[in-house]
Amino acid sequence: MSGQVKGEKVYRGIPVSAGVCRGKVLVLHQARHVIARRELAAADVDAEVKRFEQSLVRTRQQITEVQRRVSETMSSNEADIFDAHLLMLEDRVLIEEVIKIISEQKANADFAFHTASDRYIAVLEAVEDEYLRERAADLRDLTGRVLDNLLEVKDALDLKHINEPCILVSHDLSPSMTAQLDKKLVLGFVTDIGGKTSHSAILARSLDIPAVVGALTISEELETGDYALLDGYNGTVIVNPTDQTLFEYGQLAKIKASLDEKLREVQHQPAVTLDGRNVHLSANIEDQHDVEAVLAHGAEGVGLFRTEFLFINRDRLPTEEEQYEVYRQVASALKPHPVIIRTLDLGGDKFASHLQLAQEMNPFLGWRAIRFCLAQPEMFRAQLRAILRASAEGNVRMMYPMISGLDELNQANALVEKCKAELRAENIPFAENLEIGAMIEIPSAALIADSLAKKVKFFSIGSNDLIQYTLAADRTNEKVSHLYEPTHPAILRLIKMTVDAAHANGIWVGVCGEIAGDPVLTPLLLGLGVDELSAAPAVLDEVKYIIRRVKLDEARELAAFALASESPTEIFARCVEFARQTAPSLFENKA
Repeated sequence: MSGQVKGEKVYRGIPVSAGVCRGKVLVLHQARHVIARRELAAADVDAEVKRFEQSLVRTRQQITEVQRRVSETMSSNEADIFDAHLLMLEDRVLIEEVIKIISEQKANADFAFHTASDRYIAVLEAVEDEYLRERAADLRDLTGRVLDNLLEVKDALDLKHINEPCILVSHDLSPSMTAQLDKKLVLGFVTDIGGKTSHSAILARSLDIPAVVGALTISEELETGDYALLDGYNGTVIVNPTDQTLFEYGQLAKIKASLDEKLREVQHQPAVTLDGRNVHLSANIEDQHDVEAVLAHGAEGVGLFRTEFLFINRDRLPTEEEQYEVYRQVASALKPHPVIIRTLDLGGDKFASHLQLAQEMNPFLGWRAIRFCLAQPEMFRAQLRAILRASAEGNVRMMYPMISGLDELNQANALVEKCKAELRAENIPFAENLEIGAMIEIPSAALIADSLAKKVKFFSIGSNDLIQYTLAADRTNEKVSHLYEPTHPAILRLIKMTVDAAHANGIWVGVCGEIAGDPVLTPLLLGLGVDELSAAPAVLDEVKYIIRRVKLDEARELAAFALASESPTEIFARCVEFARQTAPSLFENKA
């Protein structure tokens, strides 16, 4: 137990909200629901179904109240997080399954709901995509609330009793609990489980309090009253920090304040190298609510608008009109900067429950993205028409995900021409010369990039999938994640091949995967000839900061070394050394 540990002890997790805090620990031990199966008499079934339905009504009222409080204390964007909870409450498939268990098995409502929701949670936790796995946490939160109401448990974790500043430690923090945190009293929090895209992580960033998740068993090892330092930059929790550690973190706080000032200075300056090469720096977004962050971080438009988030967490497909309004809103807000809309990348690790897609043995190699859209022409047509109509704003571009060959590209382009003809006939305005690009995410596309480049206006390299497909390594699978190496020579050669094919055919090429937001890899990508980088708005300041300190000739020398090397580790080490020499202050607060 930590009470027996006198010396300093370090726990490591995933940093999800930046900042450093120190203070006393408060460990929250969540009450476990005791779910027992009870046999119902036939005459009691209807009353039990009614009891279940009443618990859903009470839960809806509670979530709506939480949503109202969040809207008042944070913003409507954060309050929107709870729309997913409300939609789950209306999921007819889940509700009918619970009623079926109550009716057919003569089982009590809490047992029936626990059984059905557990199946749902297991399905979500099994998917590859981190964003969707984190939605399992939302469903757990919702399940806990419904069970509290069924079992008449009053606030299993009541935060109202907190009366002095503390660092919260818990196995998990549900979004609705995180929304209740008072930042004057909760200095920061750490959990055993969770990831960067969990709603609790998003809310922590909105509250501007340091947070670390995925610290494994920390809630079992610490005790209330322990003294700790929480580092939300590097994902560490230091219990009983020594005077030396506290001094070092005091120095880091000064360095961080100085860096923040430097990053603010470059936010609205051009992304141009020391020798005058302009780099187009764009943002990745998920919906219209991200526009504010795009503008705040000085991005030159949107390099990736992930439209699938308009399709998931809802009980029907979005209409053409709904899509058009969202696309138009984003394009209008960001004029004259370009907005690149990616057509629907559904399937694989992202699914829409209302489409009832059949389970596939290997969804990443299956019916997804452009393949799925071409097989669903009416759904695809609605999206294409919406994008074309939004292009009347003058700054919209479009790209297709997961193109593997010319046939797919030709089929998609033919459907676009058909949609254009329809809109002309209906006298609906659109940009006749809408620029269309292809994403390079599959090795086959990189290998025939020369042929594809003749049919499109630009390439966007989706590095996450390109690395995964080339190396046959799923980065979310801990058994093989060590094989997922962005600096693998094969990846760098595929990127160079794509860039060379694009430039030979007079088109530009960007990168919109995770490596585009890593300042350590920025000089390497510039050296390989990439024209545009698109990343999450929050990391653009650091990427721009290093671009403005790089000489293109030196970046090309780094790329030449990388292309001649056989070792991913050696290439990455050289990239780290180069980045630290180019922009040392960027890395002074990194462990």
